[in-house]
Amino acid sequence: MFTPSMDSARNAGGVAGTVLIPMPFVWPYGGKSVYLSGSFTRWSELLQMSPVEGCPTVFQVIHSLAPGYHQYKFFVDGEWRHDERQPYVSGEYGIVNTVLLATDPNFVPGLTPDMIGSNMDVDNEAFRRMVRMTDNTLSNVLSPLPRISDADVQTSRQRISAFLSMHTAYELLPESGKVVTLDVDLPVKQAFHILHEQGIPMAPLWDLCKGQFVGVLSALDFILILRELGNHGSNLTEEELETHTISAWKEGKWTAFSRCFIHAGPYDNLKDIAVKILQNGISTVPIIHSSSEDGSFPQLLHLASLSGILKSICRYFRNCSSSLPLVQLPICAIPVGTWVPKIGESNCRPLAMLRPSASLTSALNLLVQAQVSSIPIVDDSDSLLDIYCRSDITALAKDRAYTHINLDEMTVHQALQLGHESYNPYELRNQRCQMCLRTDSLHKVMERLANPGVRRLVIVEAGSKRVEGIISLSDIFKFFLG
Repeated sequence: MFTPSMDSARNAGGVAGTVLIPMPFVWPYGGKSVYLSGSFTRWSELLQMSPVEGCPTVFQVIHSLAPGYHQYKFFVDGEWRHDERQPYVSGEYGIVNTVLLATDPNFVPGLTPDMIGSNMDVDNEAFRRMVRMTDNTLSNVLSPLPRISDADVQTSRQRISAFLSMHTAYELLPESGKVVTLDVDLPVKQAFHILHEQGIPMAPLWDLCKGQFVGVLSALDFILILRELGNHGSNLTEEELETHTISAWKEGKWTAFSRCFIHAGPYDNLKDIAVKILQNGISTVPIIHSSSEDGSFPQLLHLASLSGILKSICRYFRNCSSSLPLVQLPICAIPVGTWVPKIGESNCRPLAMLRPSASLTSALNLLVQAQVSSIPIVDDSDSLLDIYCRSDITALAKDRAYTHINLDEMTVHQALQLGHESYNPYELRNQRCQMCLRTDSLHKVMERLANPGVRRLVIVEAGSKRVEGIISLSDIFKFFLG
């Protein structure tokens, strides 16, 4: 790394102020490993650069800079390099590229010792080209990403909040559709077989004696049951599971796992429904209507989800996206999602990942303890292979697979093959393994998450598909609604 004596001259890159501008740096000349360092890292840190999707010889990294003068250099396959096609200066510390970010686009600075250091000769013509940004290549490669003020961020959030407050669940109701409901007197084993056969992760529960909906059975319940079976001190036997009813599971000795029935009416606003989903950590809210004052004879109209609400937002603002400047930003420039450390901003919760050789027990424990709905499955290089979701557990209901497996001995690889005999879990499935890049705009991510069946996008590095983070429907709504 460079010597500490470079810091004083090379760290003159900060114009006073708190504005940071996301800036893409590009190395278009190939290599196996490419890193960036500069005055903005005090020459003490290497920032890993990633291949651009579709262009394996072009590497890019985005780093937020304060307005001002900065110097940088590339570390390519163990050697320090500079880009001869971009502005650079030379001196006793070698040749370094330069970039200047000005808050005023017409600002052309004079060259001062604070900027360039007393021991460096400056390529004035290149420097002037950099300042004016007239060179087409430079303009395309080093142009700042879109940025907005805090006021615009608040405006975007307020407009989305206002939309959600003014529109109701009634607008989510499809013209036609099917909703599967389970009777609480069904055996647990049969109930989960139905979930698997219908391809659904959850179903509302109907109590005939009470004449009302009383709860929801989800894949999480099956996970908890299987963990109970795997516990040597369990009071639940496999034989009991064959005849054990849903109501016994929900209301019996395992009441610690039960929760209140969360539902909404057709005229509840979308914001309230979204908040219910977020606060209770659930995926859907049943929309129930009763024409009688006492709530008898309720009708289940729909299962409202964040996906459907997000689709309404995208549809409403599709032709006026300029009124939401926030959604034009790349996801790496805003605090949304869960990221691998040093790649993006963390939300104080580590990103859970597993190898395909990990035991199914470890996957189920992680789903419950980390309170996540899915886990990326990666190889030794952390490249994405597949994703294990809560709903995948219902595959064990098929042919009573749960009765003859050992959760500690079964691997995630084997679990993913259950029910998908024709599927190779090392090949990405379109619907299951939806991916995006950190440079994708929030608008693009929202449009993809609004598609049916897509609950999260795995953020990967272009080319290698190395996992960099994950962004879910709940992440989007937590960001918008605070």
